[in-house]
Amino acid sequence: MIASVRRWADSDVGHSFLHSPTAIVAALIAFVCIFCAVFAPWVAPHNPFDLATLELSNARLPPAWQAEGSREFLLGTDDQGRDILSALMYGARISLAVGFASVVLSVVVGVLFGLLAGFLGGWIDAVLMRLCDVMLSFPAILVALLIAGVGRAMFPNAHETLAFGVLIISISLTGWVQYARTVRGSTLVERSKEYVQAARVTGVAPLRIMHRHVLPNVMGPVLVLATIQVATAIITEATLSFLGVGAPPTSPSLGTLIRVGNDYLFSGEWWITIFPGAMLVLIALSVNLLGDWLRDALNPRLQ
Repeated sequence: MIASVRRWADSDVGHSFLHSPTAIVAALIAFVCIFCAVFAPWVAPHNPFDLATLELSNARLPPAWQAEGSREFLLGTDDQGRDILSALMYGARISLAVGFASVVLSVVVGVLFGLLAGFLGGWIDAVLMRLCDVMLSFPAILVALLIAGVGRAMFPNAHETLAFGVLIISISLTGWVQYARTVRGSTLVERSKEYVQAARVTGVAPLRIMHRHVLPNVMGPVLVLATIQVATAIITEATLSFLGVGAPPTSPSLGTLIRVGNDYLFSGEWWITIFPGAMLVLIALSVNLLGDWLRDALNPRLQ
């Protein structure tokens, strides 16, 4: 384990990370947010969604440092008496899960279509690229809003798992296009190189060439794009939840918490919406900064 860490630290990527204060701070913030979200049942001081533990007498308490605040609720409570700090951890858990899942689905579909279009060419390339053009002609948030709304209308009493599945698909429906176009461009370059031509001459099957030879050499831009798109997917999920077609009300995400707090923003209970919004900004900003660092670290021209 220690030897692996040392080898990574001696590599170009590791050296770039250790000498980039911005990347280190962003990684620490992202790690804290992800850790608190994943281990929310053990880290959070309260379970904000356990109705048996909620008391309306604790509703809309200000943060602990204000006059009417309580040390039991460090960041205050919402309109139902839920602890804001605990709600942030549980809400981030849902937002991160949906964001990561939608990006993984987008990467799988986009890389597959990009490889097929770039390597095989012909009518397959034409059909897939025209499909990409059609998807790019619609705003991503509008498509996600439409799919999520239709899914809720078709399955009004669906289980939470199905509701989250519809949400992930709605975000991924337009997200795969960028990966497909990126991989196609890189594949067009790679397929004309000598190692691919040599594999073809020796009788290697096209699918094996794409999997064993071309795919590893086109994944660099995909990793950078996926890192940045995680933040975009999280913000898209928060937007859908804010509009009421995202996460189920029984499992609110950060977007749902912001929507609930928005009703009390101008009545003095600013903490109900400000803290979920700040959490969303921290996650998105840290992931974007890591994506920018990774783009520079994997760019040979900047070495």
